[in-house]
Amino acid sequence: MKKKWIMQYYIGTIPIRGGEEEIEAFNKFLRANKILKVDKELVTQGDSSYWTFCVSYIPNANPSTSSGANDRKERKDYRLLLSQEHFEIFSKLRAFRKQLAEDNAIPAYSVFTDAELSEIAQLSPMDEKNMLSIERIGLKRIEKFGSLIIKLYNDTI
Repeated sequence: MKKKWIMQYYIGTIPIRGGEEEIEAFNKFLRANKILKVDKELVTQGDSSYWTFCVSYIPNANPSTSSGANDRKERKDYRLLLSQEHFEIFSKLRAFRKQLAEDNAIPAYSVFTDAELSEIAQLSPMDEKNMLSIERIGLKRIEKFGSLIIKLYNDTI
């Protein structure tokens, strides 16, 4: 049976000063639901300024909060899947990926996923052509991050 989702609205406020508890509760609400749209407005009333929010959402539809065993991907232990040499390269690539993601204000998986990094760690020789042979790695990511990853890889070996 297919679930029918009904959009709902949440209207709330968060004071400019203080409001840590309200922020925490609002963030918890956002993580627990599938958010469709957020409208916000700063309301200034003398000393009591606050943000007001109108959120359209689908309740409990956020896959990241799902507790079903079949809904989650099984995490891979790359320490067991890779040789010690390749795992050391993989670990350095992951740390570098984290820095690249922070520098570019994007999620780490947008740089390269763990699965892609594990394949990169095993490449020989390491070059753009071989990186392009990895499924899901395209020219855009090679142009943006390829030379940096290749340099780190070659400095690591």
